[in-house]
Amino acid sequence: MSSIPVGSHALLLIEDVPEDVKLITTALLAIIPAEQIKVVASGEEALDYLFGRATYAGRDTRYQPSLVMLDLTLPRLDGLEVLRLIRADPNTHVLPVVVVSASSQQRDIRTAAQLGANSFVRKSLDFVSFSETLTLLARYWLELNIPPPHPSAMCR
Repeated sequence: MSSIPVGSHALLLIEDVPEDVKLITTALLAIIPAEQIKVVASGEEALDYLFGRATYAGRDTRYQPSLVMLDLTLPRLDGLEVLRLIRADPNTHVLPVVVVSASSQQRDIRTAAQLGANSFVRKSLDFVSFSETLTLLARYWLELNIPPPHPSAMCR
């Protein structure tokens, strides 16, 4: 994993259920330090973080997470709307977004894909299996994937 600037995070977890946050972050600690995981509990806070607004005003948005894990069921602004807004902005439209959801509804899976989700992973009640899945997923996006340059670098 590449060096992460101070105040930035390698992974943004958008999840409002404390038990799921604990389960996911515990699984990810095998490959990523806790200080490089940013957890937000709502779609609005996720967008504020990504776009440097509200409590995140002044955050250097040139440094985006290498991976976003997005739940669909969020308070106020659901995950599909968050995904739509991420894809609509030129600074975040290629950001890797993996939906991690309890839903197995074909409608949710299809809509997430149509909106540009890079992957859709179903949450599992089997901790060992789910932990292995999350570790593989994070390893791919954080260690193997070569991200495109930031849009500001592409203008040069």
